Amino acid sequence: MRRITMAIMTTIAALVLLFSYRTSTSGPATGSATVAGAAPAGVVDDPQADPTPTPAATGAPKNATVNGPAVQTRWGPVQVQVKITGGRIADVVTLIQPDANNRDVEINSRALPILRTQVIDAQSAHIDGVSGATVTSDGYVESLQAALDTAGFPS
Repeated sequence: MRRITMAIMTTIAALVLLFSYRTSTSGPATGSATVAGAAPAGVVDDPQADPTPTPAATGAPKNATVNGPAVQTRWGPVQVQVKITGGRIADVVTLIQPDANNRDVEINSRALPILRTQVIDAQSAHIDGVSGATVTSDGYVESLQAALDTAGFPS
C-alpha cells in the first residue's frame, strides 16, 4: 500500500511539473514585421556622416548610418543599426532585442557583444552567430543584411 501511494504521488507531481513548464512567453512568429517602438528602417540622419551615402571605389558608401528592419523572431523582435565610416563597418548598435524574460536578457547580454565583434571583424553579415542564441543571431543577421543592402554595402 505504501509503494502504491508513493508511486501515485510521484506521478502526480511529475505531471504537475510537466504541464506547468512554459517554454516561452511569446509566440513562434518569424520574419519582418511592424514592431511597436521600432526605429524606422533606412538611412538615418547622422551629423558626422555625409548627408547622402557616396560610393567609394569599392562601391561601398563612405559614410552612412542605416537602421535595419525590426525582424520578428520566435523570442521577440531584433533590430540593428549599422554605422559605416570610411567605407567600412565601424559599429553595429542593437536597437531592439528580445527581453520578455530574464533568460532572454541573460542570453542576449552575452550574445549581442559577440555578434557585434563578429560583424566588425568580418566586415559583412556573413558571421558564425552565437551558440545558444541561434534565434537572436538569425534575426540580427537578417536585420543587419537589410541595413547593409539599403546602404549599398557590398556583400
